[in-house]
Amino acid sequence: MTTERFDSASADPRWQAAWDQAQTFKADDTSAKPKSFILEMFPYPSGRIHIGHVRNYTMGDVLARTKKMQGFEVLHPMGWDSFGMPAENAAMEKGVHPGGWTRDNIKAMTQQLKRLGFSFDWTRELSTCEPDYYGHEQALFLDMYKAGLVYRKESAVNWDPVDMTVLANEQVIDGRGWRSGALVEKRKLSQWFLKITQFADDLLAGLGELKNWPEKVRLMQENWIGKSQGLKCTFRFVDSPDGIEVYTTRPDTMFGASFVAIAADHPFAQKMAANVPELAAFIEECKQGGTTAAELETAEKKGFNTGYSVEHPLKKSWHLPVYVANFVLMDYGTGAVFGCPAHDQRDLDFARKYDLPVTRVVADGDETGASFDGDEAYTGPGRIVNSDWLDGMTIERAKADIIAKAQHDGWGQAETQYRLRDWGVSRQRYWGTPIPFIHCDDCGVVPVPKNQLPVVLPEDIDFQTPGNPLLRHPTWKHVDCPQCSKPAVRETDTLDTFADSSWYFLRFASQPGGKPFDPDVIKQWLPVEQYIGGIEHAILHLLYARFWTRALNHIGMIDVKEPFASLFTQGMVTHETYSRIDPANGVPIFFSPEEVGRSGEGATLKADGQPVEVGRVIKMSKSKKNVVDPDDIIAQYGADAVRWFMLSDSPPERDLPWSEAGIEGCARFVQRLWRLFGQYDAAAVGEDKAIDRKRDQTVAAVAEDIASLGFNKAVARIYELTSAVEKAAPSASRSAAIRTILLLVAPMMPHLAEDAWSQIGGDGLIADAAWPPVDPALLIDDEVTVAIQVLGKLRDTLTVAKGLPREELEALALASEKVQRALDGKAVKKVIVVPDRLVNLVA
Repeated sequence: MTTERFDSASADPRWQAAWDQAQTFKADDTSAKPKSFILEMFPYPSGRIHIGHVRNYTMGDVLARTKKMQGFEVLHPMGWDSFGMPAENAAMEKGVHPGGWTRDNIKAMTQQLKRLGFSFDWTRELSTCEPDYYGHEQALFLDMYKAGLVYRKESAVNWDPVDMTVLANEQVIDGRGWRSGALVEKRKLSQWFLKITQFADDLLAGLGELKNWPEKVRLMQENWIGKSQGLKCTFRFVDSPDGIEVYTTRPDTMFGASFVAIAADHPFAQKMAANVPELAAFIEECKQGGTTAAELETAEKKGFNTGYSVEHPLKKSWHLPVYVANFVLMDYGTGAVFGCPAHDQRDLDFARKYDLPVTRVVADGDETGASFDGDEAYTGPGRIVNSDWLDGMTIERAKADIIAKAQHDGWGQAETQYRLRDWGVSRQRYWGTPIPFIHCDDCGVVPVPKNQLPVVLPEDIDFQTPGNPLLRHPTWKHVDCPQCSKPAVRETDTLDTFADSSWYFLRFASQPGGKPFDPDVIKQWLPVEQYIGGIEHAILHLLYARFWTRALNHIGMIDVKEPFASLFTQGMVTHETYSRIDPANGVPIFFSPEEVGRSGEGATLKADGQPVEVGRVIKMSKSKKNVVDPDDIIAQYGADAVRWFMLSDSPPERDLPWSEAGIEGCARFVQRLWRLFGQYDAAAVGEDKAIDRKRDQTVAAVAEDIASLGFNKAVARIYELTSAVEKAAPSASRSAAIRTILLLVAPMMPHLAEDAWSQIGGDGLIADAAWPPVDPALLIDDEVTVAIQVLGKLRDTLTVAKGLPREELEALALASEKVQRALDGKAVKKVIVVPDRLVNLVA
């Protein structure tokens, strides 16, 4: 090599410029090569790439570069999920425009990504906040509307009366708006919905075909869709033909019922509240609470006794009180449930509070009495007890018997329900895709004609007044009706940003100017061969992307139904925390790794030399200040050392603890490889069969490891081969192995590899080089290492031909100088030979 050390500061930008100039990673739709679409979940442009991003993208990059070397036409794109609330928050807090803030962040983050040498096809870069993307999204939304997959209806929402906007359930904290702190109200607003429930069974069935998805993710989606089979039945009011319709998935527990509860917005509750002020006040109180099943599960259970009673369907003389309860959701089942306190925790909490009967009807063991003590419901397996003719039955048998009786007697019927609800996509915000509809007093709700798309967001926006800026814009919303030409008003809601990420992979694959995509090109690239991202996206993003793909398939726009053939959810990068307790208020003050000096087990603050507490290794977060800036690390150690660290040690699905010692070790290995590559000698002669075999076995194993995303295993094998080559005597085999190591690390340390490749005389760019071939004969071990023992103690090892006869093994063992020294002239009385493994001499 021309220098003793690899200089990443000069090499990294030089090779990044070379790849850009050669358009090395530009995907060719017309290529005859087999195609491979590798995709990591695109980021939100928050302003900085964090170290977790680096791990995610390094994994995808190694796979993409390897596939390219193996002869595939690879599509490995990058873009930006750039609509969303943080930009609006920045606009309100900093007085900047969301568009300018977002685009500045994209520029900064693009430079960060390029510094890491990722093999992205930047010619396909997209940003969801640009009209050339969201205009096509509007067109697709209209196509779905035409196909009957989009509708508008009144729906209960979380309303922040200060910010004057709808809040997602996750934005309601202890009943208050996450930003304003105002008590959240439940309001009914006209909202746009996508008919995801139409595809519930198909989405559920499709999970069975996703063999290369983590089982955990498939189970999470299955539970979210929540298909349940149960009984819909009527509990009639006492002395009245009318009643409350109830849906239950546990008809086997009907003999344990002690009350019926209805939702606060159930029609019966609303009708009664008109004449009962106390109930009206209780319903208003319910509106302050959460709306998700998870929130209702943890909230205090509250009820209002309506004074009405209903007859038990199985025993007319058995009357149950009817409550309006804060834990019943109107949009699940019928908005009414019967309470079986002994076997449902919610019901038990409620029954204990209002002193209602609790009867055991399922038992697993000797305790079968009707009386049920304690505050923890029994929800496990067992047999039915205290339930008339059902006694002794299994739970499933009892369910079937009750449903059969209900259907026979005419008071109920079997019914399948889903937890999944249609996707409400309306958001009362500015920074999102405008929903392409117009409201006309004469014509009603009218789609924007496609030749008038995109409906572009206005730039002159006021964020000083709370609420949706589009609603109060002086001119933007005022348009003529496309049907009657009379004055009309635009829809001022924008689409949920999950819509933007539900089809971006299609636009990556095909980007014609006049339509969202070309179905023939989509057919070439889809499904995505490998999708990589965090487990936090297991439900919403992945479910919505699967739905959107199915919807477009349903209306004949694409052939594919599943967007992602294989899914990988990587672990997080973690770091210990450093803190001190503030004596003024007892609250911990956190410090960044740059502010702290480590010595042995302890740590001190550099500013004052005083100790700080070293906390647990946890997920990196800005609030705990345990973050590492990729730019600083790259500047100190180079991109390749950072990439190598991301692949080393921890399996990729597990969390990776960040450590200075770890990154320093990776930087040393970069220099170690550089020195080894400098020993390459194209003129070397001589054969080393052991090195040849080790080389080809490593190539085959590393290829398998990368294909299965076992990067840490691949790294370990490269370390092993490197050590073997370093110890080997000069030969043609050794030089061939050095060249092979260079090719193996090219996807992982691309800058180092390009520099070394150019210096050993490699053709073109190593990024375009072929993956090293293997000789199948060398993959078979024809030599074994045999342990030689004297009186059971290891004295020597011999490498011999596999299957060597025992007589020859015995002779070689006796010929060993180490063995002869151990025998010290003693006669050998017995020889124990285990073929291919062991020779033990008994003296």
